[in-house]
Amino acid sequence: MLVSVIMPTYNCGKYILQSLDSVIAQTVTDWEVQIVDDCSTDNTAEVLKPYLEKHPNIHYYVLPQNSGPAVARTEAIKRATGKYIAFLDSDDLWMPDKLEKQIAFMEKMGAKFSATGYGWMDEEGNDLHTVFIPPKKTDYKKCIRLSDPIGNLTVIYDQSALGKFEVPLIKKRNDFALWLQILKKTDYCYGMEEVLGTYRAGRSGSVSKNKLQLVKYHWQLYHEIEGHNVVRSLYELGCWAWVKGTGLGIDKRKQTSV
Repeated sequence: MLVSVIMPTYNCGKYILQSLDSVIAQTVTDWEVQIVDDCSTDNTAEVLKPYLEKHPNIHYYVLPQNSGPAVARTEAIKRATGKYIAFLDSDDLWMPDKLEKQIAFMEKMGAKFSATGYGWMDEEGNDLHTVFIPPKKTDYKKCIRLSDPIGNLTVIYDQSALGKFEVPLIKKRNDFALWLQILKKTDYCYGMEEVLGTYRAGRSGSVSKNKLQLVKYHWQLYHEIEGHNVVRSLYELGCWAWVKGTGLGIDKRKQTSV
């Protein structure tokens, strides 16, 4: 298996088939999807049935109890068999040549960890004409200083070289915490400028929507999970607040189409 797609889900019955369609449409065909459901209460299981019957490489597992996205991501990674691990939340989308172009880029650069540019859409899928471009090279310190310039839906890492990871148990920004874990095992996340995915912004109930609550979770990440002392953690929290307040260091662009 070349690529395992990690797809945690919770009450995304409205969107998950769109996300899966964007995987099925890939020009790379040697993939599997590991969907881990955090005990959805909507119609997710029902809408997935025909896809699971038609596509044996789409796997669906329901957690025994609601445990949060970090646990769901870790369970999906445990089940993954691919050389590469790619991440796609169940309301986001990929461009059809995303896997092909990004894996070719990684092989050319000798990269074990990579990300791409991505656009934003609203809850209903309307283009917000905004794209985010990752830095060409992001190391551990830069990832913290820029408060995670890496889009979750764009990440691929080489599982055959770096192994499996457990996502740190933090409700929000657990993807950020995971990138820091990966950057302890490889020097850089290499960034592609090309936009190869679309993020659904501001979805009602999204765990990343309430920015005020993120202060607590960033402190937990820096001080408790990463084990940084109080002074360093306060500095890193200040970096996060500065980047969020000013946008400095983040390559955010307006464009007419994505």
